[in-house]
Amino acid sequence: MPADHENRNWLNSEIAFAVSKQPVEYEAAVAFMEARAKAIHHGEAQELVWFLEHPPLYTGGTSAKAEDLLMPDRFPVYKTRRGGEYTYHGPGQRVVYVMLDLARRTKDVRRFVQDLEHWIISTLDSFNITGEIRDGRVGVWVNRTRPGGPMREDKIAAIGVRIKRWVTFHGIALNVEPELSHFSGITPCGISADGLGVTSLVDLGRPVTMAEADDALVEAFQPVFGPLTPVDLPDFR
Repeated sequence: MPADHENRNWLNSEIAFAVSKQPVEYEAAVAFMEARAKAIHHGEAQELVWFLEHPPLYTGGTSAKAEDLLMPDRFPVYKTRRGGEYTYHGPGQRVVYVMLDLARRTKDVRRFVQDLEHWIISTLDSFNITGEIRDGRVGVWVNRTRPGGPMREDKIAAIGVRIKRWVTFHGIALNVEPELSHFSGITPCGISADGLGVTSLVDLGRPVTMAEADDALVEAFQPVFGPLTPVDLPDFR
């Protein structure tokens, strides 16, 4: 085992959990994640799960295609080194950045993504929503097909991660009550087939507040990844 993974100060600690109350600019969030992931790798900081919102923006992952950015002047656009294609972030969407050390867990990227999917699905269960996974389509989907009607499936949560030296960062985005029309400036995750769209908890008829969504996310997270302990982060304004 590399020396960096010996005698870690945080080896047996709970996962830190923080909520930013004000929107966080994307570049500031990425810089913080990069630094935190490095500190986690060197055993100098706890693993961290960070709940936040961003101002309206588009991000393009490592697989993003230029033609999927339909309205490049609508919101700021950021290229990012997370996996995936174009996605939208904005108010009413709970972004969760997950910084975990897979070297002390399981060095299995596929398993990690499956655990993220399970976490989201369990969260949706608490609101009586059935979240589903589809081959070839990243994220969590809701089947909205009516008997006798055309197929319709809407995406309710996106997943995009990066792993560096076995520490994860970036994470998930759950649509609580974002402005769904903002997704029209991109082809979300490169998926444009008929019958596929984007939805949210409120769009599905669940009048869920962000605080209620956070409670459900925290409750569903711990059986999958481990216990959380609240911490404070710097003010990013």
